[in-house]
Amino acid sequence: METMTFCVPCLFGLEGLVGDELRRLELSNVRVEDRRVFFEGDFAAMAKANLCCRMGERVMILLSEFDAHSFEDLFQGVKATPLERFIPKDGAFPVKGYSLNSQLHSVPDCQAIVKKAAVTRLGEKYGLGWMPETGETYQLRFSIMKDHVELFLDTSGVSLHKRGYRREANLAPLHETMAAAMVNLARYRGRDFFWDPFCGSGTIYIEAAMIALNRAPGLNRSFMAQKWSCVPETVWQQARTEALDREYRGEYHILGSDIDPASLEIAQQNARKAGVGKLIEFREADATKMSLPTDKGLLVCNPPYGERMLEQRSAQRLYGAFGRHLKYADGWKKYIISSEPEFEHYFGRQAAKKRKLYNGRLQCNVYMYY
Repeated sequence: METMTFCVPCLFGLEGLVGDELRRLELSNVRVEDRRVFFEGDFAAMAKANLCCRMGERVMILLSEFDAHSFEDLFQGVKATPLERFIPKDGAFPVKGYSLNSQLHSVPDCQAIVKKAAVTRLGEKYGLGWMPETGETYQLRFSIMKDHVELFLDTSGVSLHKRGYRREANLAPLHETMAAAMVNLARYRGRDFFWDPFCGSGTIYIEAAMIALNRAPGLNRSFMAQKWSCVPETVWQQARTEALDREYRGEYHILGSDIDPASLEIAQQNARKAGVGKLIEFREADATKMSLPTDKGLLVCNPPYGERMLEQRSAQRLYGAFGRHLKYADGWKKYIISSEPEFEHYFGRQAAKKRKLYNGRLQCNVYMYY
């Protein structure tokens, strides 16, 4: 199979972690850029990345790149792209994209031009005056940055943070990709006691359990490229078989607790859907009062935060009570994500290290206490 260049966009701040992850998957020529990571490979590499990437948002094929200072430049650049390598004559090819710091700043106009050029190219190649678009979907995505255009074909479909287990969530869910990143920052591999005292819908400890098992996060979902005629079905079958062969077996100590019984019930349901419910102990408890489950371990959590003034004050009081409760828990390494800029003040301790991340568009810091 031919070698292609793939792009994995990610949440801001996760680029290095995604790059390391793709290297561990033994993908070739991994290159890290702002908010995205590139690698090279064939359809087998594409299937592996979709199934196994925990912290990336999707996997896209780089179709072409060129400079465009006018709509004519954009039209001709897309028209010169060999779209017929992937898109059959009945394929549907919607267009999405964005433009930043470029002369072509109107995204709707750019979408229309890209669509027109794609129709023209495919119509000429297939001898059609119009494209029926009655077949499978081939999502085109474009990026225009400083007048430089990149045209991609999305192989994932629904974003990779949609693992297929979280159909229920509480009011402030953490992206699965961000939860996996926090577990990786904590260097959890299944050997330590793992505790999430504000488990909410269970995302952090579910991701921790999947990492402990080395279970591919994409096994319970499908991908857009699975339906493409240009991708052999054996590619996906082989990738799934290899992923299952890499799973571990063992006993793990993972605890999820929350003061809200409704959230805890959602968390249990999600854990069962993820196939890790038997690995996790669930406990209804107040994180500021419950006894520490053991003398040492890893604490990874996303405590509640407030968007309105009264909620913020309540959250700040919670951080203070939680910090006082953990004052003498020296055997525990703590990794706490919060959007509160003065978290350390309210928690009562300066972090040994901080890392700025974005949960969607919300700027947060992971505060690390060793």
